[in-house]
Amino acid sequence: MSDTDQLEDIVIIGGGIIGVTAAYELSCAGRRVLLMDKEYPGAGASQGNAGHLATEQIFPVADASILWQVPKLLLDPLGPLAIDWRYAHRITPWLFRMLLNMRPAQQRRTMEGLAQLSGNSLAAWEDLLGRSGGQDLIRSRESLTVFERPATQRKLQRAMKQMQACDIPVTAIDGDEARERVPALGHSVLGALHFTATGHVADPLMLLEHIWVAAREQGARFVQAEAGDLTVSADTVRVETDKGPYRASQLLLACGAHSRNLVRQASGVNPPLDTERGYHLMLPAESDRLPMAIASAERRFIMTPMQGGLRLAGTVEFAGLERPANWRRAWVLRTHANQLLARDLDDDQAEPWMGFRPTLPDCLPVIDRIGANGRLLLAFGHHHLGLTQAAFTARIVRDLAEGGPPPVSIEPYRLSRFGRPKG
Repeated sequence: MSDTDQLEDIVIIGGGIIGVTAAYELSCAGRRVLLMDKEYPGAGASQGNAGHLATEQIFPVADASILWQVPKLLLDPLGPLAIDWRYAHRITPWLFRMLLNMRPAQQRRTMEGLAQLSGNSLAAWEDLLGRSGGQDLIRSRESLTVFERPATQRKLQRAMKQMQACDIPVTAIDGDEARERVPALGHSVLGALHFTATGHVADPLMLLEHIWVAAREQGARFVQAEAGDLTVSADTVRVETDKGPYRASQLLLACGAHSRNLVRQASGVNPPLDTERGYHLMLPAESDRLPMAIASAERRFIMTPMQGGLRLAGTVEFAGLERPANWRRAWVLRTHANQLLARDLDDDQAEPWMGFRPTLPDCLPVIDRIGANGRLLLAFGHHHLGLTQAAFTARIVRDLAEGGPPPVSIEPYRLSRFGRPKG
């Protein structure tokens, strides 16, 4: 038996925010955790997210009206939702499945599933950071979603009623009150929805690194290795890697946009996982411009104040994992921001970024325990809500790993909605 082929307690594949928060919770529960990733923890999409704890986002990414927008999506590479024409043939079946999920019954199921996760997310983060000594990593507990068109106001009023029905604290304010709360906003802003149970983090990578340090203090270990073939048996899970084989009593797959092949190998189910390519533009000279996160209802992006500056993030691009980044999508965020603000932003030393957000056509993640004797745990597909839902997802995973009842029903998140797992 090789040195790497010793029996581990639980191996987590994926060093992003989902995998790292799960590593912390499992370590606190007394489990011996080995975290595995081909890069260091936080090197992927988790370092570049918007930093917003988006507990208000209970709606799917798109609705059935997207069907009529497909020609525009193919022709406008800088729009809030874009499809690279070279990827259109690959994404079409996925879009069709997404449209099927826009039927009223399915949409209600999605909203209920998102509300269940997001509604518990802020409290879960406050608990996790309270235990690990990172309370100051969450900043303002409020945010605004602003609008610029009267027609948008009517849509937001309907959305607000749905949010209130899901117990989301939200009120409507006019443009003057929005500018009283955030003086940097310009007069193009007609009004806003004001949320008081959201928030943002000082820096997403700093947050992840803090949690990983806390997990290591509880005994978690890390190996930089790329996972290959998986074999799940009644006794163990075996992982072939470029550093040799690893065996574990349990395995958690939490590798985001790269989860699909490993899930298919281990479960026999081929989840329809694709990737939203998310962009941000970091402005180091603008750390004091905004007191809270500001989202735009029409422009589909968000401005988040962070320790290292102002982060402009958002938009959705479908172009797969292989195409090079379209950096114009990052820079157009500056144009959008300037049109919302009273004074143009200082873009000195601005840095663009692009990362892959794992998304499933019903906009719900997979959180499950499957396989022989429940040895395989799954937590992937959180699309643009990975940061928001990570702490509560980790709590669910901890309970599933321990064989106890999770804090909420996992029925909306089971892998079986895409096919029957083997074992």
